[in-house]
Amino acid sequence: MSMLAPAPKPGILDITPYVGGKSSGTGGDKVVKLSSNETPLGASPKARAAMADMADTLHLYPDGGSSALLEAIGEVHELDPASLICGNGSDEILSLIANAYAGHGDEVLFSEHGFLVYELAALANGATPVKAPERDLTTDVDALLAAVTERTKVLFLANPNNPTGTYLPFSEIERLHAGLRSDILLVLDAAYAEYVTRSDYEAGMSLVARSENVIMTRTFSKIYGLSALRLGWAYGPSAVIDVLHRIRGPFNVNAAAQIAGVEAVRDQAFVAKAREHNDKWLPILTQNLRGLGLKVPESVGNFLLLDFSETGKSAKDADAFLSARGLVLRSVASYGLGTCLRMSIGLDEDNRAVMDALRVFLEQNQ
Repeated sequence: MSMLAPAPKPGILDITPYVGGKSSGTGGDKVVKLSSNETPLGASPKARAAMADMADTLHLYPDGGSSALLEAIGEVHELDPASLICGNGSDEILSLIANAYAGHGDEVLFSEHGFLVYELAALANGATPVKAPERDLTTDVDALLAAVTERTKVLFLANPNNPTGTYLPFSEIERLHAGLRSDILLVLDAAYAEYVTRSDYEAGMSLVARSENVIMTRTFSKIYGLSALRLGWAYGPSAVIDVLHRIRGPFNVNAAAQIAGVEAVRDQAFVAKAREHNDKWLPILTQNLRGLGLKVPESVGNFLLLDFSETGKSAKDADAFLSARGLVLRSVASYGLGTCLRMSIGLDEDNRAVMDALRVFLEQNQ
């Protein structure tokens, strides 16, 4: 009898499983979770009410095509629903893209501190992940173009980028696209687009509309507050959307996510409220944390990167100090940023608590 065991495809065992932000601290009467870039305002009341009303239909399969949700997204963003696809989080769509367009012998390109899922998606499909260096923790278009080879098939670009919070103006996105071969699929991951208020920013819809090799992904997990339901969507050329529909699961988006998503995307007043809260706290936190001696890049998302490299203290010790007080931030050592923590924007009192605790931590033994 053969003693051989089943062997996974090449690349699978090279994957380090993704680990999300911690959900619990080691102390404190109250746990303040600021580790996963979740909105502190929760979900739209209309979305929550819609979910509560669906209890009597739990025995029914969801709409396999997410038709009502695609119609709602198209209505709000003025897009043709036929050019849209929904997924079990935008993570699923990113993975479907890699599955469809990259395999053994191909390369998947992204920036040095890009979202970890890009590398996982490449390795899971036998492709080679390639990282282009960044400049000042910001995606460098010239470095990306220099890293393109004849084997490059997909380029993932998070804009704004997680975990740095930095972004590229739309003119740079257009320059990047102009420098790519037409057979390379440019994926614009705009998970935090709703938070950006800069006049030179665009999520990418106009570029998708005039291109055959650009797709934009979005999520309901951030400003919409539907993280628990896992819901994302993408807008792309009809040929690319058709390919993704062919390989997605037949019921890849559950009914609760579809129903809540319809109400959430239409409740733009609630989205505006969440954005206003973020706009209030981004400059306050940035200024105060820099005042403590931390290096904090200018962020346009709902989070900040806190760099302890010039404080004489370590990010690991800071994380332990905060965790002991119930303040849970995100270690980003897996992104190659071992001197940093990432902090989501929280409620007023939570933001103040982090600033106060970090002041105490940084003043110790000085």
